[in-house]
Amino acid sequence: MTRPGPARRILPGAAPKQDRSRATRRRLLEAAVACLAEHGWAGSTVSVVAERAGVSRGAAQHHFPTREDLFTAAVEYVAEERSSALRDLVPAGPAHRREAVEGIVALYTGPLFRAALQLWVAASDEDQLRPRVTELEARVGRESHRIAVELLGADESVPGVRETVQGLLDMARGLGLATLLTDDTQRRERVVAEWSRILDGVLG
Repeated sequence: MTRPGPARRILPGAAPKQDRSRATRRRLLEAAVACLAEHGWAGSTVSVVAERAGVSRGAAQHHFPTREDLFTAAVEYVAEERSSALRDLVPAGPAHRREAVEGIVALYTGPLFRAALQLWVAASDEDQLRPRVTELEARVGRESHRIAVELLGADESVPGVRETVQGLLDMARGLGLATLLTDDTQRRERVVAEWSRILDGVLG
């Protein structure tokens, strides 16, 4: 008969320490995105992010050894958070297409898009950053397209439907660019309404 091995000893305070570590990481990611959106790549150093997050530079580098690690992780983190929130808040299917279009456009007109844009610009000049951002954006783009298809109730086996969904995402990105310079709320609302009608006509 096999005797049971010794019980694993759980050190007091281990779980709270892990919780604190996760909380610190989250604060750093959120601070990095806010800094990118407000100050751009040049003004967003690890020290600036650490100060905004209320942690030491050493703690920041413990979680993210390099600046590139920090900012690519930050944009990916928020992209996943926003995608999850979109899936949870917007019902799927033809009856909710207007809400879906509004939710998709919101993904491209908020601080995440501004932060991502700063990262793209930086990646165009930074050889070390470019492949990481390119891979990240390809993954985010695929996920955004998949969510859009689900929310719109689109059947991509029908000719032209895939291109229409991608056109919606491209349009939303364009609205995000316009929002960088001016308050484009009224025009954006009209465009969203028109795209909702277009989608109803194409998707049925």
